[in-house]
Amino acid sequence: MRPFLDALKALADLNRLRILLALRDRPLCVCQIVALLELAPSTVSKHLAILDQAGFIQAQKEGRWIFYRRTGRKGPVEVRWLTALVDRLASACPQAVKDRKRLAKLLQTQREVLCSRYYSPKARTVSSS
Repeated sequence: MRPFLDALKALADLNRLRILLALRDRPLCVCQIVALLELAPSTVSKHLAILDQAGFIQAQKEGRWIFYRRTGRKGPVEVRWLTALVDRLASACPQAVKDRKRLAKLLQTQREVLCSRYYSPKARTVSSS
């Protein structure tokens, strides 16, 4: 019962649900998720850590970037069941539709350019441009 409760707690936040839905079709780097949510990188990192600990996502380092993807069939049964439920309910969620459109635009930006907005030495705050 504990893994199920942990998974439910991980999904009890709008931003974590948005991250899980954003990762539905493809892995994303942290910068892409930061840009989508328009939150501080440290806040996004905390949300990613919670989703990772609950078993919803996993990180993979590729060069300079860390990509996050859903665990898919490798995740615990509770996670697979809840992820499928979230996916089914997302079609009726206006925020999910808005995020899909925004993510499509963000994915047209080169990763290096996008990441430099959030992690350059001069960047002290997250830019919403």
